[in-house]
Amino acid sequence: MSIMVTTFLCVAFIVVAVSIVWKKRRTWLIRHALGQSGTSKNLLAGIDSKDFTDYFALTGVLPPKPLPDFDIDKALPRPYRPFRWKYHQTMSFQAMDPDWWLELECTYRERIAQRKRLYAQHGRNIIDMMPGSENACTELAEMVIQFLCVRYPNQFSLDSSGIFHNRILGRSFDTKGVKMPLELLLENVPEDFLLVQEDKETGLYHFCAGVSASAVGWNMSMKIGKALHDVHGPVPYYKEKLQHSMDRYFVKMPCDKPIQRGSWSLEVGQPLYMQADDIHWAARSVQDPNLDINDIYLRVDWQTLRRLPKSRAIVFNFKALFTPVIHFREEPFIPRLVGTVLREAEKPFMEYKSTFHIAHKVIPALEVWAQEQEEKGWVPKDWASRTLEENPFYPGWQLHHRY
Repeated sequence: MSIMVTTFLCVAFIVVAVSIVWKKRRTWLIRHALGQSGTSKNLLAGIDSKDFTDYFALTGVLPPKPLPDFDIDKALPRPYRPFRWKYHQTMSFQAMDPDWWLELECTYRERIAQRKRLYAQHGRNIIDMMPGSENACTELAEMVIQFLCVRYPNQFSLDSSGIFHNRILGRSFDTKGVKMPLELLLENVPEDFLLVQEDKETGLYHFCAGVSASAVGWNMSMKIGKALHDVHGPVPYYKEKLQHSMDRYFVKMPCDKPIQRGSWSLEVGQPLYMQADDIHWAARSVQDPNLDINDIYLRVDWQTLRRLPKSRAIVFNFKALFTPVIHFREEPFIPRLVGTVLREAEKPFMEYKSTFHIAHKVIPALEVWAQEQEEKGWVPKDWASRTLEENPFYPGWQLHHRY
């Protein structure tokens, strides 16, 4: 046997051995978190229903750490700043922290009420589902309920009769035989959920169902039924740089490796849901000389992506978070970094993000704040803009987060 063949066999053996060890280690971690029986009975004290699937064990994703002292009225979201430089067109995926699949914070009641009003007004533009997606929608709702009951045990529980209790809103919901699981999500979670399933004939993933009350420039009726590359049609360079790798990634994506990413824009006010026929839409193409910097907000859509274990559908979910741009003044490196992106990024990216209507106010303010941070010693004077090591956050971000 040649040295080359022997070496190859040794390497292959090591790879297989490491894979087996890691799988056993992960199984041990999940069993340890859920109780030695390997079920969620010990951890999921707030879930009494015997009919519920143990999705933590089934997916291989660790359950979140419970927050028994969580206060919804005081909770602040993590200050996501997903700015990158140089700004290349990639999906910029990161491994998802299982503690943060769903994140509740102090705008919870306000956002739930707003999303319900939008659904009452716009109907199937907010919630829609195609035939064949029913099981995936039900599975998603069960996974969400299980996560909420574990992460926020004093706010949510599921009793033995299948009644889901939301103590924040003082409401209860029957989960057995629910016909509209996406409505259940709308009523309890201020995030959007978009489901895609594989077309068995083409092998491509198609948008099959969702609840989307925070879309800007599109709605469910415009996208449902389309393949991924058609859904992402307006995204700059998607076809040229991302389509092939994304289609391949979706086919291979495992259940135990959920991912996360963030997208951002700069907005006047806090437009949660805005369509092209909205009276404010035209303002996005002009520069108002009287615009006040205090009225400009960073909008971050923090997104996660994971495969559902039974239906094999893939779910995107994302939460829209708004932060006054003036907060950048106290966030090290952010003014310089954002200013560089706004001034120097390729035109198609900035047009897609609709930054023109705020650039005349934001860029000068960022320059002033960046200079202030240099003078305070927060940022070296020779620092060249680049993606921060703390991405998607910034140095000292923990001081601005509370739960």
